[in-house]
Amino acid sequence: MAKRVTGPEIEKLIQLLAKVPGLGPRSARRAALHLIKKRDQLMGPLSGAMQDAYDKVKICSTCGNVDTSDPCTICTDPTRDQSLVIVVEDVGDLWALERAAALNAAYHVLGGTLSPLDGIGPDDLTIAALVDRVKAGEVKELIIAVNATVEGQATAHYITDQFDGLDIKVTRLAHGVPVGGELDYLDEGTLVAALRSRTAL
Repeated sequence: MAKRVTGPEIEKLIQLLAKVPGLGPRSARRAALHLIKKRDQLMGPLSGAMQDAYDKVKICSTCGNVDTSDPCTICTDPTRDQSLVIVVEDVGDLWALERAAALNAAYHVLGGTLSPLDGIGPDDLTIAALVDRVKAGEVKELIIAVNATVEGQATAHYITDQFDGLDIKVTRLAHGVPVGGELDYLDEGTLVAALRSRTAL
C-alpha cells in the first residue's frame, strides 16, 4: 500500500480535480501541484472565481443555457433572431456553435437525448418547454443540432413528430464529410450520410 505523501486537504483537492472531465488521477495531481506552486497568481483568483460562479450562475428559464442572469445574455440580446432556434443536447454544444459564430440565432438546450436503456424519456428532457416556446408563436424555424448518434437521431425524430401539422420549419444539421476530411479515412456511416445529404454545386 502506497504511503500518503500529502495532507488530507491536498488529497481532497486532487480527488475533486480528478472528477473534472479530461482529468484522470495523474493529471489531477499535476494540476493540483501547479495550483499549489502558483498559489498567489492562480489558486487564489481561481478560488474566488469558482465561488463567484457558485453564487451567481443560473440556468436560463427560457433556453437552458448557463449564465449569471435569467433570462440569459443570448435570450435578451435584441440583435438575435428569436424566430430561429437551434436545438442542442447540452450547454457545451451551444458554446461550440457560438464559437463558430455561423448564425445569430436563439437556442434551446434539451439536457440530453432520449435513451430508453438508460431510463431517459421525453419527460426527462426539456421537449415540452420547446413545444410551448413554438406554440407561443415567435419561432418560425427549428434547427435540430443533436449528435449523430442513435440516441441523437431518435431524439431528432421524436422532436420533429411533436410539430407535425404546425406551421413551423424543422431542419437538421447536415451530416457528412468534414471540411478538410479525406474520403479514405472516413467511416461508412459518414460516407452514406454525405451521399444522401449531397447538394448542388
